[in-house]
Amino acid sequence: MSRRDPAAEQDPAARRDRAHQRAHEAAGEAEGRRPAVLPDKSQAETAKRQADKGQAEIRGGLLRRHRDFRLLWCGETAGKFGASVTGVAMPLVAVSVLGASSFQVSLLAAASWLPWLVIGLPVGVWVDRSRRRPVMLASATASLTLFVCLPVLAWWGGLSIALLLTVALLAGVSAVVFQTAYTAYLPSLLAPADQPEGNAKLHGSASAAQIAGLGSGGFLTQFAGAVGGLAANALTFAVSLVCLLRIRHREPVPTRATTEIATTDTAGADTGAGPRPDKGAGGRQAAPARGRRSLTTEVGEGLRLVGGDPWLRTLALFGATSNLALMGYQSVHVVFLTREVGLAPGVVGGLIATASAGGVAGALLARRVAARVGTARATLLFELGFASCAPLIALTTDGLGVVLYLIGGCCVSAGVVAGNVIKASFQQRYCPPELLGRLTASAAFLNYGTLPLGALLGGALSTVFGLRAAMWITTAGVPLAGLVLFFSPIRHRRDLPTTRRTVAPKAARTARRS
Repeated sequence: MSRRDPAAEQDPAARRDRAHQRAHEAAGEAEGRRPAVLPDKSQAETAKRQADKGQAEIRGGLLRRHRDFRLLWCGETAGKFGASVTGVAMPLVAVSVLGASSFQVSLLAAASWLPWLVIGLPVGVWVDRSRRRPVMLASATASLTLFVCLPVLAWWGGLSIALLLTVALLAGVSAVVFQTAYTAYLPSLLAPADQPEGNAKLHGSASAAQIAGLGSGGFLTQFAGAVGGLAANALTFAVSLVCLLRIRHREPVPTRATTEIATTDTAGADTGAGPRPDKGAGGRQAAPARGRRSLTTEVGEGLRLVGGDPWLRTLALFGATSNLALMGYQSVHVVFLTREVGLAPGVVGGLIATASAGGVAGALLARRVAARVGTARATLLFELGFASCAPLIALTTDGLGVVLYLIGGCCVSAGVVAGNVIKASFQQRYCPPELLGRLTASAAFLNYGTLPLGALLGGALSTVFGLRAAMWITTAGVPLAGLVLFFSPIRHRRDLPTTRRTVAPKAARTARRS
């Protein structure tokens, strides 16, 4: 047995050197070679990253080696397919069966997104206080019940605009709960090194499901009738529910200490002074043992988390302005293509589905482009450069003019999906896992809260100025929203940060005195 030098045991520098040497030796063993003498810490970290990358390549892709992620992926893809079918079927049913006006159709879109504005913030706190998988199961069950009842009522002759609005609103409530829990659940399921691949696969499959769902929604409505188009969503939510039930991963019950934001957090920096008795896991201030705080206090923490961080604040403001413009034209584009351009419902669904194919390309490109040019530059490229083609959608006419819709729609879809892949990976690595529910809900309150406003804006503009003028105004707003990113710190960086800098020492001392 080797002997240890007592003096070296007490020397922090010696302890760090030994730790670096062990990391380097582990990396060397993983690569099947004899480790060399470690010259410095940076080389040890580089060797370990290369070893981890090599092991991931040997293991294969996530869908092949990670059973629980595969089930989550299947369930989420099925759910996105059903939601896309409904996104086309509901407006087409409202227009072709019930004779709804363009403003009434925009109300359907507004109703589905309104819950983000009303309940998004408290849902984020509730998700952080709960295990995420049971929340997702309850939400999927509620959605399944809704879309089973809707076709039944339609068969009995109860189909009306009021019924469609009610279902859209309740389904929106379920979507808020599910999406918030799902976003916060993924980091507990995947290791940090696997999260970029997981996000890319989930966003890519969601785009592919959207393509299939949008095309299917138009054809189902045209050939199977209103009930056939709306019944498809019930089957997809049943598939999603079964997949969630089969996931074996179980989360620990969140405790009081893991749901409080520590104002003196130093991102777990190692000072070389050994463990601190007043710190919890990850270097965060351990919460005192007292009763659970009020809902408004934790909601306020989530808003301060987004509003007080320049990176999260910039992305949230951009998402809000971009979604306002996106939903402005998407709330009336079915009516625009049907009445202004003069396309049949089946053609409308196929055209929208083909344009959405850009989302698959965006998901495939996101990681590659970000690795080559940097995550910050890639964000600008996708969210500002690709979005500049959006006004081509307003030029759409019958015949060869539909190509303009395809070009504009593909570019917008590619930019949005690629930007979402980069942003999701950034948030999951940048924010502590115990705060992701509040971060998701607070950011979604700003991002998705403008969606019902955008839907109402599209309906109002089309009523006052006409459908084509409304499309011109709203599609022009898509690239203009990208200026929020251009005039932000993102423009001056190659990559988005991976660790969150919290309160400065002076501010931390002030917080302790208070």
